[in-house]
Amino acid sequence: MINPFDWLLGLFSLDIGIDLGTANTLVHVKNRGIVINEPSVVAIDKSARRRNSIKAIGSEAKEMV
Repeated sequence: MINPFDWLLGLFSLDIGIDLGTANTLVHVKNRGIVINEPSVVAIDKSARRRNSIKAIGSEAKEMV
């Protein structure tokens, strides 16, 4: 028998798959397909005031290269 709590939580959860590929990162959501397809790139701000903070990710970061 299914636990009612598990059944209720299942109504609010998504079945997702994440592919951390070498060139692109893909996120696939059940019944929706690929919802994110972005370059696997992160731009980090190494300035003195904002030490090692993330400046951009994905396509925006790739444009900075």
